[in-house]
Amino acid sequence: MGDKLWTPEFLSMSGANFLLFMSQYVMVAALPIFFMDSLGGGEVEAGLAMTFFQIGAISCRPFAGFLIDSMDKRRLMLGATGVFLFCMAGFSVFQSFSGIYGLRLVHGIVFALATTAAATLAALVLPASRKGTGIGYFALSTNLAMVVGPFLGLVLMGKLGSTALFFFCIALGLLTFVLANGRRLPEEITKPATSHRRFSLSGFLAREALVPSLLSGLVFFAYGGVLTFLPLYAKGLGLASETSLFFAVFAGVIVLTRPRVGTIFDRRGAAYTVYPGFLFFAVGMVLFSSISTLLGLLGSAVLLGIGFGALSPAFQTLAVRSVPAARSGAATATYFWALDISVGLAAVLLGLVARHFGYPLMYGAVCTAIILLGAGLSFLWLRRKG
Repeated sequence: MGDKLWTPEFLSMSGANFLLFMSQYVMVAALPIFFMDSLGGGEVEAGLAMTFFQIGAISCRPFAGFLIDSMDKRRLMLGATGVFLFCMAGFSVFQSFSGIYGLRLVHGIVFALATTAAATLAALVLPASRKGTGIGYFALSTNLAMVVGPFLGLVLMGKLGSTALFFFCIALGLLTFVLANGRRLPEEITKPATSHRRFSLSGFLAREALVPSLLSGLVFFAYGGVLTFLPLYAKGLGLASETSLFFAVFAGVIVLTRPRVGTIFDRRGAAYTVYPGFLFFAVGMVLFSSISTLLGLLGSAVLLGIGFGALSPAFQTLAVRSVPAARSGAATATYFWALDISVGLAAVLLGLVARHFGYPLMYGAVCTAIILLGAGLSFLWLRRKG
């Protein structure tokens, strides 16, 4: 494929990844409202819906890396996206606490498998000379899904209701299946890595990728609090109708800053994106914890978008670069496994903090402290790494 970055194979994997992540974040934003308005639930029930998803994702993610490295990746993607389509269809049928919790568990399993496969294949089709830049752009598909998904979820629930939401999920599942499997990838990319077919712990997780994965997990723990509880936080402030604007601004900032951030990472190194990223993210979280107006909400979206948009692709690139190509599946699984655990813990632990102490303390003290911890540990690791 030469040194070309925007190949059809890379675009199809990036697009499938975008849709898979969007399905998750549509649900993250919409299910709390559905639970409250239609099923009589609240913060705890909303957190449990996220927790069941994370249990599925966390339990599957290490096995996903092993399966991707030891099986035909094309067939694996075909099966995973097929189950994903049926899972999306299930939300229009099983509309109860127990039914949705069960579907979210299955959703988490197939999400972990399919997104790990998409990220691994995207990394493998990239030329070595442009892998850092390419992974940065691939991460953009994840970042955009994290903001477009909640925006669509809120709009669908607010304007059209739950029926439209669940039928949209069916369309999302179908489009994902077609996009992920419509392009035949080269056999040298999809074939198993024969040296890693044995069932072993090293086939599940990549030890070399643990540190950047765990550091990114701290970032996602803090962002998980924003993502999961923003609709309820904004509703208490009288800004519920403006919540979608937060995600629109957040997404726009990431799109505008990503090319510059990627260039800085490739030319100057990780420290020149990680340190400023933590600074913007921490300041944005403090502002977010004290908002009372639309201007404050959008201002925090700008700062959080700059910080998050710099940090997440930097750590993902560092994780993938830490291993040879044959171990890409395990490294990618390790990275997403840390993220799954972090977001799942955020949904439960931060939900309890919010219930007992309120959202300002949750965001201003707990989430900000986690960000500062991540910044300090990153400084020590990058300094030691040289």
